[in-house]
Amino acid sequence: MGAMWKNAGKSAAAAAKGKIISKMAKEIIVAAKNGADPNGNPRLRMAIDAAKRQSVPRDTIERAIKKGSGQLDGPVNYDAVTYEGFGPHRVPVIVECLTDNRNRTATNIRVLFRKFQLGNTGSVSWDFNHLGMIIAAAEEGAPDAETAAIEAGAQDFEAGEEGTMVFYSEPTDLDAVSKALAAQKWTVTSSKMGWKAKNLMSLDEAAMAEVTAFLQEVDADDDVQEIYTAL
Repeated sequence: MGAMWKNAGKSAAAAAKGKIISKMAKEIIVAAKNGADPNGNPRLRMAIDAAKRQSVPRDTIERAIKKGSGQLDGPVNYDAVTYEGFGPHRVPVIVECLTDNRNRTATNIRVLFRKFQLGNTGSVSWDFNHLGMIIAAAEEGAPDAETAAIEAGAQDFEAGEEGTMVFYSEPTDLDAVSKALAAQKWTVTSSKMGWKAKNLMSLDEAAMAEVTAFLQEVDADDDVQEIYTAL
């Protein structure tokens, strides 16, 4: 949880699935601003790969590429905005958004943090590292995680969910490390920039339930892309 908070079970609901598709499409639109050819645009290639892994329809992906590259419906402008603050029990939280209306998003985030504390830029992120995060699973015949990390040029690694490993890279090495892991028979399921807490917190069951309820409320906002905590 110290890397990325995930809303457990949300993929089971149709409404949540729609939100996942919307998030993926936004990321593709933003990435496609730097070119519609994924072969020359690493961010777009990774966004498309992530969308395919979430079963985003092909026509949705193609339409997002065209919208982002200006080939369809005129220009679409999404701004990346990051908010920092403290949730229940002073848990540090970083919220990344993509929005076409900064005022709307800022108002919504302030309301979500109304019972807690929304901080200024740097109020929380100073205790996180901004890194490349690659989630991958070993195929048959793949080297162990430590060997794979060394060979791929990853900075560190740790166990992820459901038998996966999370490999960390320097921001500029994200694409190279992803490709190197894939070449070593590690199946990459996610490759993106993210925030990794330097110091983790532990909470009892009741406190964790409060934090989870808060994070679910934040995640329900349409502009929210990713949530990172120090849990």
